[in-house]
Amino acid sequence: MATEHQTLELTRPEPGIALLTLDRPHRLNALSPDLLLELHAVLDEVAVDPTVRVLVLTGRGRGFCAGLDLTEYDLGHQDADGLSPQQRMWLQQHIASLVPKLRALPVPVIAAVNGPAAGGGLALALAADVRVAASTARFNVAFVRIGLSGCDIGVSWLLPRLVGASRAFEMLLTGRLVDADEADRMGLVTRVVPDAELLDSVLLTARAICANSPMGVRMTKEVMWSQLEVGSLQAGIDLENRTQTLTSFTRDHDEAAAAFRERRAPAFEDR
Repeated sequence: MATEHQTLELTRPEPGIALLTLDRPHRLNALSPDLLLELHAVLDEVAVDPTVRVLVLTGRGRGFCAGLDLTEYDLGHQDADGLSPQQRMWLQQHIASLVPKLRALPVPVIAAVNGPAAGGGLALALAADVRVAASTARFNVAFVRIGLSGCDIGVSWLLPRLVGASRAFEMLLTGRLVDADEADRMGLVTRVVPDAELLDSVLLTARAICANSPMGVRMTKEVMWSQLEVGSLQAGIDLENRTQTLTSFTRDHDEAAAAFRERRAPAFEDR
């Protein structure tokens, strides 16, 4: 069943799995004002929907997301009827807040990257927990190619943590295109699959996540991202200790242990 929107589509291909498709294929799913508003709204809905266990994010047609749609925004100077400083700051914050919003979702996000993921599209892919690329996927830091800083909307924080500083800095400074195979070699994506197999491949990963307990998955996502920011090994272990102790008191943990002993699949209830 699909939820009706103007610029995106939310479907449920399987129980527990939500598929969010950016739907502006004529613009390679570039971020328009309407798409930004709808994307924020849908992510807010998913965040409080207990029936969603995994969110898959992809694009309609031959592109994942080409970044900000410059044809929809006038980014010229104020004296040329462009955006005022206040409007420009609101727009910047509105776009950038998608990145922490994706990270803060209680469910894992899998980016099924079909075609170009540039600028803001790259940021959306980096903010996902898992990235799977179609063979036609392309990645680049588009900001530096249009007279702006390459460090924008979280990319300069996320990219070095995913691929290392040396590779990230070169991408940030040049804005060059990175194809799917290179993205795989540098660890930017989990794997590369033929375009026609992308969704099926992503659904395999989504099913594997759904097979685990909801609380265990939520705590894993929360802690694994927090570990990128903690200041020491001991602080990280302390965080793990508290989380592990908390999850050990859940009924789903007892159910998992019983299912293991009885050699059956567990029936989790998120309790």
